[in-house]
Amino acid sequence: MQSPTIIPSNLHNLKFIPNFPQNPLRYHPESFNRRSSTSMFHNFKINSKIDNSDAFLTITQFAGKGGVDLSDDLVVLYSNLEYAFKRIAALVASPVNSSLGKSSAVGEDVGSGRDKPKPLDIVSVRMLMPSVLSIFGNEIILSCLRHSGKVAVMASEEDDAPVWITDDGPFVVVTDPLDGSRNIDASIPTGTIFGVYNRLIELDSLQVKEKALLNSLQSGSRLIAAGYVLYSSATILCTSFGSGAHAFTLDHSTGDFVLTHPNIKIPTRGQIYSVNDARYFDWPEGLRRYIDTIRQGKGKYPKKYSARYICSLVADFHRTLMYGGVAMNPRDHLRLVYEANPLSFLAEQAGGKGSDGKNRILSIQPVKLHQRLPLFLGSPDDIDELQSYGDVQQTVNPGYDV
Repeated sequence: MQSPTIIPSNLHNLKFIPNFPQNPLRYHPESFNRRSSTSMFHNFKINSKIDNSDAFLTITQFAGKGGVDLSDDLVVLYSNLEYAFKRIAALVASPVNSSLGKSSAVGEDVGSGRDKPKPLDIVSVRMLMPSVLSIFGNEIILSCLRHSGKVAVMASEEDDAPVWITDDGPFVVVTDPLDGSRNIDASIPTGTIFGVYNRLIELDSLQVKEKALLNSLQSGSRLIAAGYVLYSSATILCTSFGSGAHAFTLDHSTGDFVLTHPNIKIPTRGQIYSVNDARYFDWPEGLRRYIDTIRQGKGKYPKKYSARYICSLVADFHRTLMYGGVAMNPRDHLRLVYEANPLSFLAEQAGGKGSDGKNRILSIQPVKLHQRLPLFLGSPDDIDELQSYGDVQQTVNPGYDV
């Protein structure tokens, strides 16, 4: 067994991590000056721009400081969601993914509005060890929501119908548990998307199936919280409780999500567009003209736009939130309930917009659980300019095999 290695934890104390491999950076504690916001790791200088009063706050601490007005019930719910996200992050980073990605998916039929399960989505079926491991993916989120005692119903992209959990739970949770899972074996960023509603108590007298469905089909304008988790070089939980958008990064030394991006504001205009250019000839005339115009720097913003496309919705949206511009899928592909509504809620809380090319996403009333639509997310000026071209929704949908 290798001897434990001392590594910095939260830049305030030192912690022993059992069985941790020898640190290749050979960190020397004496090189760290705790009185300064600058630390030195050999020749690498790190300058912190975070106000010390807000540095390293957890979500619960952030709420306690008055950053947001979280009820005790919502704090409990988020505590359980955070645990689920950390377990999924561990799975995504596991070496087992190299073999999972090459496995064929279960060959059973799925609902017409749902994607065929990908290997990581169904990993709980293949690898479940009830006495040792938690249930990953869709099942771990459901398990954590059950344990929270705060959720009446969960609706997931992976399930044909909503799951009724408890009669007195105050919340409804909708989720895409692992967006972009088809890319997991290539180590491309993936994510989890979620939204939280209040339970509609006026539906309590209905049958379970009916009230579960109607609670899940609430308009996005009724969201009380939403967020996404980006599983990449860092695990980032970006969320909003209706008072701005804030991002928390997972500190692996403590296991906490700590505040790193308070009060995110998307630029009013960016210089990046994110879309699959290979489908250019399937696009409607308006969308082709818009893309041609901004690429040449002939739009309302007199600079040439660059294309950046990961083909992972959470990753493309996260970059757009940070740098501005527009991320889009012009065909009827993305789910209104699980993807478009939560991400549009976040976009608006950061000062951006979410549109289907014609209408504000949060104003659309869902009529089906797995309802699909085009989605355009990003900077307000970019979304307005795109919509001004009119015909931007792709109606030709030949189907694409990847």
